[in-house]
Amino acid sequence: MFLPLRDDNPRARFPAATLLLIAANAVAFLFQLSLTARGQRLLTLEAGCIPYEIVNRVDLQPRNLLPVPGSIWTSMFLHGGWGHLIGNMWFLWVFGDNVEEAMGSIRYLVFYFLVGTVGALSQCYAMPDSTAPMIGASGAIAGVLGGYLMLYPRARIATLVMIPFLWPVVQVPAWIFLGGWFLAQFALPSNSGVAWMAHVGGFIAGLGAVRLLAHNRHNPPSPPVEYIPPARRSW
Repeated sequence: MFLPLRDDNPRARFPAATLLLIAANAVAFLFQLSLTARGQRLLTLEAGCIPYEIVNRVDLQPRNLLPVPGSIWTSMFLHGGWGHLIGNMWFLWVFGDNVEEAMGSIRYLVFYFLVGTVGALSQCYAMPDSTAPMIGASGAIAGVLGGYLMLYPRARIATLVMIPFLWPVVQVPAWIFLGGWFLAQFALPSNSGVAWMAHVGGFIAGLGAVRLLAHNRHNPPSPPVEYIPPARRSW
């Protein structure tokens, strides 16, 4: 297992939208924890994204918090436990700030919900008969990873390798780290409980959407070249 610790891609602007998303997810999770076990199950059914509802455009009981397909967006702010929340938010923090800087905060938020929607729809149409609710921001964050890959493929990612007693930290190019993460989704078993098609769909959406929403990045100007006239020949 590999864990990204940081990248070597410094930012020039405060990542307001990324921190806002992290805070919103944290507040939503704390609200979940404040409920009873029955209340948490009910919230998951009301705010989770149920593939059968989305594909067939129906609202099963209990009624959703938002009309179909609104559960796609409410589901992005619910998580199944501390590990689920912290893992998602850590990846969003490591990679999201630079993607936000390339787009601006408003475009970045549009991008986030767009790729998250595509990710959720990918999972829904892969399992159209499922009535199990999906929760988590993973599809949207997968889109952020795809956007980062397109923008900064050569950035170096300080990566912790989970080898007991050694715990080495290695520098990995972003295209290798994120490409490996994407391929690893196909190795997840179908009964793993992970909505891996949401990861795949969100990641691919991020590869394309970043081209539409990121500001044009101009190459830095070349340094001036001093013209030195040739020496005069002496006769």
